[in-house]
Amino acid sequence: LALGVKGLFNIQFAVKDDEVYVLEVNPRASRTVPFISKATGHPLARYAAHVAAGAALADLGFLDEPSVKGFFIKEAVFPFQKFPGVDTRLGPEMRSTGEVMGHASSFGHAFVKSQASAGVSLPARGAVFVSVNDFDKPVVAKIARELAKLNFEIIATEGTARWLNQMGVKACRVNKLSEGSPHIMDAMRDGSVDLIINTPRGSQAHEDGIAIRSQAYVLGIPIITTMSAAAAAVQGIKRMREKELSVRSLQSHYLNVM
Repeated sequence: LALGVKGLFNIQFAVKDDEVYVLEVNPRASRTVPFISKATGHPLARYAAHVAAGAALADLGFLDEPSVKGFFIKEAVFPFQKFPGVDTRLGPEMRSTGEVMGHASSFGHAFVKSQASAGVSLPARGAVFVSVNDFDKPVVAKIARELAKLNFEIIATEGTARWLNQMGVKACRVNKLSEGSPHIMDAMRDGSVDLIINTPRGSQAHEDGIAIRSQAYVLGIPIITTMSAAAAAVQGIKRMREKELSVRSLQSHYLNVM
């Protein structure tokens, strides 16, 4: 209202100490708009263009919030495979070169599809390497326990392995890069690691993390760097075990919804 914008606009927010800051406002359709349009079956950019030209939403017959059936998950696509040695850890700058969508009736299947569309295939079995900072350890214990129930082998660096074993989750210790060979990089190269959960903190952990994340992309090993994504991956693996993925077009989906 203050800016007097009619139609779509993209806002970048930042939050610090419970204060919300507006970094920038762009009067345009962001990449999120076509994603939402596909999920709802409504051409929102076209509606916005009409509104900007003076039409009312009533004229367009668009007065009710559109319903969404199932789950639509957006995943960013990054060019890290093309730049070996580049740190894959994300920051505030834009690094993605595209986006993909995963849709399914369950969250787990939708997440698996989104990862597969971005070139990351979650394993149905194997070994998971876990190395997280102290802040994430209470959360990762639950995630590791779920993976162990799915018969995944858990391997971890000393601090994380000690924590998991204390929490009743069997974890085999593996050396950090700084602790000498045989270390985690050796295990990755010989095919002993199928999934990586890595949230490092500290200077040495940061250096190890750069090498691990870069090597993971080179070797095609799925790597997860947040606890929320790790929890989503567990749900996805569970659903894959229960039911195979199926595919249908968005057009077919809309026929069943509208």
